[in-house]
Amino acid sequence: MFLVQYTGLNQLPFDPANNNEPLQFGSASGPLVTEGLLENGGESSKKRKRTNAPSADNSRTLNVDSTAMTLPMSDPTAWATAMNNLGMAPLGIAGQPILPDFDPALGMMTGIPPITPMMPGLGIVPPPIPPDMPVVKEIIHCKSCTLFPPNPNLPPPATRERPPGCKTVFVGGLPENGTEQIIVEVFEQCGEIIAIRKSKKNFCHIRFAEEYMVDKALYLSGYRIRLGSSTDKKDTGRLHVDFAQARDDLYEWECKQRMLAREERHRRRMEEERLRPPSPPPVVHYSDHECSVVAEKLKDDSKFSEAVQTLLTWIERGEVNRRSANNFYSMIQSANSHVRRLVNEKATHEKDMEEAKEKFKQALSGILIQFEQIVAVYHSASKQKAWDHFTKAQRKNISVWCKQAEEIRNIHNDELMGIRREEEMEMSDDEIEETTETKETEESALVSQAEALKEENDSLRWQLDAYRNEVELLKQEQGKALREDDPNKEQQLKLLQQALQGMQQHLLKVQEEYKRKEAELEKIKDDKLQVEKMLENLKEKIYREMTAKEDRKRELTDYQKNENCASRMCASSQDSDYPLEKTLNSSPIKSEREALLVGIISTFLHVHPFGASIEYICSYLHRLDNKICTSDVECLMSRLQHTFKQEMTGVGASLEKRWKFCGFEGLKLT
Repeated sequence: MFLVQYTGLNQLPFDPANNNEPLQFGSASGPLVTEGLLENGGESSKKRKRTNAPSADNSRTLNVDSTAMTLPMSDPTAWATAMNNLGMAPLGIAGQPILPDFDPALGMMTGIPPITPMMPGLGIVPPPIPPDMPVVKEIIHCKSCTLFPPNPNLPPPATRERPPGCKTVFVGGLPENGTEQIIVEVFEQCGEIIAIRKSKKNFCHIRFAEEYMVDKALYLSGYRIRLGSSTDKKDTGRLHVDFAQARDDLYEWECKQRMLAREERHRRRMEEERLRPPSPPPVVHYSDHECSVVAEKLKDDSKFSEAVQTLLTWIERGEVNRRSANNFYSMIQSANSHVRRLVNEKATHEKDMEEAKEKFKQALSGILIQFEQIVAVYHSASKQKAWDHFTKAQRKNISVWCKQAEEIRNIHNDELMGIRREEEMEMSDDEIEETTETKETEESALVSQAEALKEENDSLRWQLDAYRNEVELLKQEQGKALREDDPNKEQQLKLLQQALQGMQQHLLKVQEEYKRKEAELEKIKDDKLQVEKMLENLKEKIYREMTAKEDRKRELTDYQKNENCASRMCASSQDSDYPLEKTLNSSPIKSEREALLVGIISTFLHVHPFGASIEYICSYLHRLDNKICTSDVECLMSRLQHTFKQEMTGVGASLEKRWKFCGFEGLKLT
């Protein structure tokens, strides 16, 4: 075994991974020399050697309980640090302690072994380590393999960003001969394993039951694993543990987050419902029966609040009218009758408050008297005659108690003085009212009653004034009708009548002018419509005339063509005995160019079975020769009546002349 440092132990001044000097222990039978080399990088561990050779000459012997122990070392504090980590008191060469501040109660001499992560029940991963304290990992022995820690001088292994809800880790660098059983043996100490997916390329994925188990598994990153005691390359490897992103982990994490969100929404909803003020009870609609019920409730002190709220709602709704005014007035009068009761209750509560103040002052003055007595006891105990008989601790306690009692007494005294000042100020402001409190309550009750009667009297007076005003208005109207003798009023009436007549005449003139303008506007609109209709009729007439002219022209051309054909037929019958040259000269095709045009036009119209206009045909021919004239083409096609024929297609404005190829039909006719 070799020495391993753990959290809470002193750090060795030398690096155990790089120190190859042997530790020699002497005994009666002979010294035992053990050469142990830590596994560092790609180096394999050496086998232990047992020898009976004597110790080296330059080794140092340490006597601890008559047992010779020798340790060759360059730094004398290294051995002290190692012994301190083992829980043993380090001693020098002559037996003197090397560390004077060593606490033997914390070491192994008292029977308490040092805590290590491999103790039963503690698991592989130690408790949380402070970030400022260096950590040195130790060897982990398993049943089928051994895990060697990485070099502490190397930087920690890099890890990817932790996915949310990560329960799966990636483990790389496994030995080629490693099996799933060995993986379970190594990582089951980190927590419950749900699934393992092992690959043939020396890596695997491990899914744990909880998220914190992933942190324990990351602790093993960087360890070198060796299967059994074999040094074969296939039985060794360097573990690399990192976070892995799994769909199952993400799905469980999202489900958990949604559940937490639902719980939070439910909690907020419940909190809002708890804090929401209760809805007011619905107010019934006004009726005579409900009015009588509310009037009875207004007379009862316990139901007054509910009844007055109903009354307020009815008034705000506008339920008051001439028929229900008396009922509402009686209810308002009943509500007003409670003013005296409320004033009396207020006076009673004020009286109770004054009595409570008086009791509080008396109790506070009694407390102050007792505080004064306690402070007097402390002062008398502080005098020389009694002070010398107390111990130092007792004197200190008495002085502290005296200071506390004086502070509390001063606070209560200031409070009592403040109450007295307030009372003096109230007395100075209104001394007469304080001396005659009972008279004031009676006078206030009488005043409130008088005010209520005054308000009732005022309301009756206002009603009477309203009736008087209405009677006076009626009288004035009747008086105006009967008073025709007054000349001033007659003149005023005449002037007013004249003014009204003038305004009426002006209004009539304006109305007549407005009507006249409207009539003119309507006439203009009618004229415009008539003009538009005339334009449309003219357009139709012009179009009809044009179509008629075109029909006439077409008929003339057809007639001329028929005459030409008849004359040609006669000429052909007469000249049938002429030689072949004469028949060639009288044919409709006069040149090879016209024959080519006939062939091209026939081909073009053959692919257009519904015909084409002369413009469409000429546009096609212009692509071949720009010198072709439309009139020549039309004349040529009109000469060949058995090859081409002209038809009219369309109706009205869409009327169009189209040429069609009829050579196959003409061949049969000829």
